[in-house]
Amino acid sequence: MADIKKVVLAYSGGLDTSVIVRWLQDTYQCEVVTFTADIGQGEEVEPARAKAQALGVKEIYIDDLREEFVRDFVFPMFRANAIYEGEYLLGTSIARPLIAKRLIEIANETGADAISHGATGKGNDQVRFELGAYALKPGVHVVAPWREWDLTSRETLMQYCEDRNIPVDFSNKKKKSPYSMDANLLHISYEGGILEDPYAEAEEDMWRWSVSPEAAPDTPTYIELTYRKGDIVAIDGEEMSPATVLATLNKLGGDNGIGRLDIVENRYVGMKSRGCYETPGGTIMMRAHRAIESITLDREVAHLKDSIMPKYAEMIYNGYWWSPERKMMQTMIDESQEVVNGTVRVKLYKGNVVVVGRKSDDSLFDASIATFEDDAGAYDQKDAAGFIKLNALRMRIAASKGRSPL
Repeated sequence: MADIKKVVLAYSGGLDTSVIVRWLQDTYQCEVVTFTADIGQGEEVEPARAKAQALGVKEIYIDDLREEFVRDFVFPMFRANAIYEGEYLLGTSIARPLIAKRLIEIANETGADAISHGATGKGNDQVRFELGAYALKPGVHVVAPWREWDLTSRETLMQYCEDRNIPVDFSNKKKKSPYSMDANLLHISYEGGILEDPYAEAEEDMWRWSVSPEAAPDTPTYIELTYRKGDIVAIDGEEMSPATVLATLNKLGGDNGIGRLDIVENRYVGMKSRGCYETPGGTIMMRAHRAIESITLDREVAHLKDSIMPKYAEMIYNGYWWSPERKMMQTMIDESQEVVNGTVRVKLYKGNVVVVGRKSDDSLFDASIATFEDDAGAYDQKDAAGFIKLNALRMRIAASKGRSPL
């Protein structure tokens, strides 16, 4: 067993991580430092301090990372229009590199020689946390209790707490939570319970952030989003910080039944997993960002961005945010966003985000050329004949040699 004197634990204050604090103390005879991140999960994080103190923890970090999360992680990802497997907006994936970064910073500040997390051995998060940690501190030791201990269920965890007088809420110990949930400012996810049957429809009362499209207002909501270098900086003309932008869009989207998703995805570790997600603000952001790019980006730049997007999204999903290839791709993506400025007007209605207008001083849309009316010579239609013939040349040659396309 590794000689560990101090370990920094990503600590939520819940059952799993409370057990981990004591298990680390008992198993490694080490000092535990707890780190609790507020990334907009919508729950009070300060109670984690009292819980950690009750477990004998002396060094406790509780950090508000909401602005950093949206500014330095969510916004750069949305500049790329990143979607995993055609649907997933990567809400859990993008939070993990920030948590890994802060774990390593705290390890350096406190002189810890290890970090720990509560991710299971079946999921993606263990990979994301640990790839990030090793990229930022190559020699760090990682303790992943779910890969080491013999506690295999909620019941065994509760028994462990009772046996060791670990202060957790036992009032609902016989009531098993139906879902495994993860939330931050970008989304909330649901797994487990009836969702483990991919044919079973999710129960309506599962959803936390959005009304159903059927229950959404009968009157549409119109909003204007102002973009600067690919990021939203104002809503309806009111300048806002990145975190405030996302929180505002979450409320507007949720009120209009926007952002629900039910998918079966391919985890990096090899298994398929069914999950449900609510990403109301992100759904609006994705649609609007593509709209402002449609009038500001050169065609080949836009198409090149689209061609690399699946790889970029896969890197984030698999935990390679801190990799050199993601950094290289981000540089290219961010360069493309220099001209992505302007305003997009969208209509929110019963689960739909409809772009109804876009404008920009950097627009490449030229009405004098695109018009169906008299263009006063701005475009000579005769030029199209030679353009078409040249592009057909290779096919004409092949056909003349008897190579029929039929």
